[in-house]
Amino acid sequence: MINNLQIFLALADAVIITDVEHRILAVNESYEITTGYSSDQIIGKKAGILRTPYTPKETYLHMREAMNAGSSWSGVFTNRKKNHDLWHSSITITPFVVEGITYYVGVFRELEQLERGSYLNEDRIGKIQGSLLKVLAISCEIRDPSIETHLLRVQQLTQLLVIRHNERYQLSLSVEDISHIANSSILHDIGKSAIPEGILYKPGPLADYERIIIEMHTLIGVDIINKIYAELDDELFKSELSMAKNIILYHHEKWNGTGYPHQLHGVDIPLEARIVSVVDVFDALTAKRPYKEKWSIESTVQYLEEQKGQHFDSEVVDSFLSLLEDGLIPM
Repeated sequence: MINNLQIFLALADAVIITDVEHRILAVNESYEITTGYSSDQIIGKKAGILRTPYTPKETYLHMREAMNAGSSWSGVFTNRKKNHDLWHSSITITPFVVEGITYYVGVFRELEQLERGSYLNEDRIGKIQGSLLKVLAISCEIRDPSIETHLLRVQQLTQLLVIRHNERYQLSLSVEDISHIANSSILHDIGKSAIPEGILYKPGPLADYERIIIEMHTLIGVDIINKIYAELDDELFKSELSMAKNIILYHHEKWNGTGYPHQLHGVDIPLEARIVSVVDVFDALTAKRPYKEKWSIESTVQYLEEQKGQHFDSEVVDSFLSLLEDGLIPM
């Protein structure tokens, strides 16, 4: 095996070679330097030795599907080095058949170490931004096994709604604007990571003091984003984090001014927050949660209609309902 695949170990990127059982057969020097594991320490181990819970489950699912189909696969992982530091990597895994035996060659690029401008086109930047924001959002809300599905649904529906709303009302939003809103929407409830579980998942009505605590998640979320941005000081995420702050802080404001935390009214609420508000409520109502039953589509549509001009921007609701009428909302 090594003779046939030796060429890959000479690459400057980190390289790992495994068998079909994902046991590590060889790594190169760059891999040793990046992970902190020497060849002697890691050969024979399962490739999952670096795995963390911060990489979305769907990422591993898509990887396995590609491997089972004998296809190459690319994605973004959040792994852990030997010294327990987290590292984000773009990886491409390619199957090779040598003398009837299948091997997998994985080529890693550590995102933290790459120089911007020399390795990413705009499309790749967008994908990495989206992937890392997804990792951030899910890792902050890891307590709830169902939250990943909700976050990804909100992101998916937000993108559909922004595109449709932009078309219907000729808002002249650019492709980049649409991407920023969709990517940022996944962070809308990041502040709930600081809310006690007993309140967050309480069945039945909340006491007044519990309601106040819940409503603090918008302010907590913005504080989290501010701290992240202060640490990053990087243009790569400037637009996303700025957009995310508007979504996090204002997606519970209501068109009639009765929302929180600042009781904004009408168009004073940023468009991105008005859009995520509709999507968030729709997905929350149509999903079963430990503390609530699932609503029917009919009941949810009726609620959205009733709340036009009250809770929601009427035009945003109309755009969303047009997606439903056209069968474009995945159920």
